[in-house]
Amino acid sequence: MNQEKKISVVTATYNDAENLRRIVKQVLSQDYKNLEYIIVDGASRDDTMEVIRETKERMGERLLWISEPDSGIYDALNKGFGMATGDILGCCFDEYAHPQVLSHMVEIIEREGTDGVHGDLDYVDGDTIVRRWRQGQGSIRTGWMPGHPTLYLKRQVYETYGYYKTDYRISADYEFMIRILKDKKVRLSYLPEVLIKMSHGGTSTNSLGSYLAGMKEGHRALKENGVHAAWFTDICRTLRVIKQFLRK
Repeated sequence: MNQEKKISVVTATYNDAENLRRIVKQVLSQDYKNLEYIIVDGASRDDTMEVIRETKERMGERLLWISEPDSGIYDALNKGFGMATGDILGCCFDEYAHPQVLSHMVEIIEREGTDGVHGDLDYVDGDTIVRRWRQGQGSIRTGWMPGHPTLYLKRQVYETYGYYKTDYRISADYEFMIRILKDKKVRLSYLPEVLIKMSHGGTSTNSLGSYLAGMKEGHRALKENGVHAAWFTDICRTLRVIKQFLRK
C-alpha cells in the first residue's frame, strides 16, 4: 500500500493517565506506519508524564507532545493540530475497530480524490453496543453530520476554515463540521464500516442535561453559520439520534 501520506493523530488529555495508556496502545496497533502521534496534556498531576515518556521511548521522533494549562478539550485539540506536520489530521480518544482503520482511510481519500473521510461508529458500554452511528452521506440541512471521532481531514481544510471555536463548551466539533460542510465545497469520502468504538457517556451524551445543552449550542452553531430554519435541522438531527438508539 502507498503510505507516502503522513497522518497526524492528536489526543488531548488531563489527569487521565490510565486512559491515555489505553489510547496509546490503540494508536500503536494501527498498521499504517507513516504516522505522527501528538499528545496534548493540560499539565496533569497524575502519571501522565510517565505514559508520555514510555510512548516516546517506543515512537521516538514520531511522537510530539506538550504539557501546559489549556482552556479545555477544544483548545487542546487546536494546539495539537497546530503542531501537526501530517497531510491528514484526526484525533483519537477511543478504540479503533481494527488495525487497518487508518490504512483504509488513506486508501479511499487517495482513490476518490476527496478532502477527507468519515465512517461508522458504535457507542459502547463495555462489550455492549448502546448506539449505532450509520450516517452515510447527506446534508447538514437535514440533520446529517459525520461521526466526529471518525472524521479525518486533509491539512488544507484546517488551513482554509480554521480550527475549533473555544467559546463552545460542548459542540465546537459540530460547529466546525457545519462550517466546513454547509456549502458542500469540502468533499468527504464515506467508509461504510465501523471505524471507531466510542465509550458511551462523553461530554455531550453523559446526561439529559448535557444533551440538551449540546442541542442548544448546536442550534446556535446553525444560526451563526447561516443555515436557514435551524429549528428544522434540530428536529431532523434529533430524529436521526433516536434512530441510532433504535438500530441497536
